[in-house]
Amino acid sequence: MTKKVAILGSTGSIGRNALEVIGALAPAFEVVAMTAHSKVDLFCQQVRAVRPKYAAMTDSVAAQSCRKRLQGTGVEVLSGPNRLVEIASLDEVDIVLCAVVGAAGLPAALAVAKAGKTVAIANKEPLVIAGELLTEAARRSGATILPVDSEHSAVFQAMQAGSAAEVEKVILTASGGPFRKTDTAHMQRATVEQALNHPTWTMGPKITIDSASMMNKALEVIEAVWLFRLSVDQIDVLIHPESVVHSMVEFVDGSVIAQLGTPDMRLPIQYALTYPRRVAGVADRLRLDRLGKLTFEPPDLKKFRALALGFEVARRGGSAPVVFNAANEAAVEAFLAGRIPFGAIVELIEHCLDVHNERTHLSLDDLLAIDDWSRQEVARRLADAPQTVAQK
Repeated sequence: MTKKVAILGSTGSIGRNALEVIGALAPAFEVVAMTAHSKVDLFCQQVRAVRPKYAAMTDSVAAQSCRKRLQGTGVEVLSGPNRLVEIASLDEVDIVLCAVVGAAGLPAALAVAKAGKTVAIANKEPLVIAGELLTEAARRSGATILPVDSEHSAVFQAMQAGSAAEVEKVILTASGGPFRKTDTAHMQRATVEQALNHPTWTMGPKITIDSASMMNKALEVIEAVWLFRLSVDQIDVLIHPESVVHSMVEFVDGSVIAQLGTPDMRLPIQYALTYPRRVAGVADRLRLDRLGKLTFEPPDLKKFRALALGFEVARRGGSAPVVFNAANEAAVEAFLAGRIPFGAIVELIEHCLDVHNERTHLSLDDLLAIDDWSRQEVARRLADAPQTVAQK
């Protein structure tokens, strides 16, 4: 029986890899719906190649151009941000791959969970922002949440070696990014070009900047709490520059089970689609004899302050992770635009956390309102004290 897949965010790195994986798995898998935001040229190329039943662009101007270009293809072109939820809720869709960067994909992920479908989550934000809502909705409906992020996929795979009650701790690995060996003062003043120069992974700009600050690992700590029902004290982080051991699980008997593979997102994407089965795929094969060594070291939490802050935010819970994530998105956008230095990213996040009145037991509307407040607070801070922020 063919599994019907919807890809939310097909023009990003995850979406492009997913289309390659699904193409190799055909006819067992078929893309029936795909979405993008504003990259009209690439999206139209993808749609013409895949021929899904539905194609949606969340930017209405881009959608108009897309609709004209796709005339005569038989593909129904939809427009507007609400179309993500509509596509995620389609009865004919079995698996929804959520690969929309930022909070924009949260309502769609929640809709999938409420509908009792399989949601493969590649972006961290749904569980960081709404971990409680999402996991509770999945529990009630019987939906399955599968991680696509390489570290959480590795944990999920390693956990098959024992029961959840037998897990002592989870060890998330991090490449260390481009600033692993850079002193703190130089890292604080890093340029956009330097921060985007990741040593092992090829990702979009926002995720690459998060890797440089180790914010991505901070978000993964929060995500792991909800995905695997762990306490924060059960999660460790190790820097592993080879990016071959994607994460590890230590069990109560002292056994440590690790998942290894090349730095290739096609492998975790495929595992989420085919779980619980494994099939031949397109991911590059690991050759340990050519690698030579695997190294590990603890992260410097004074240097990578975003990671230390992530552990703190995970313990605080409630609205703190929402502020943490949204302020980071706004700050990274400002850094990429050349408005602030690299070191000011975490300063802006800390400011938002300091002035925010924390809340618990939040609805989706509450979460989205706090997300919006955080972005506005970053903008206010930049407008009120641009020179102070720029000097930090």
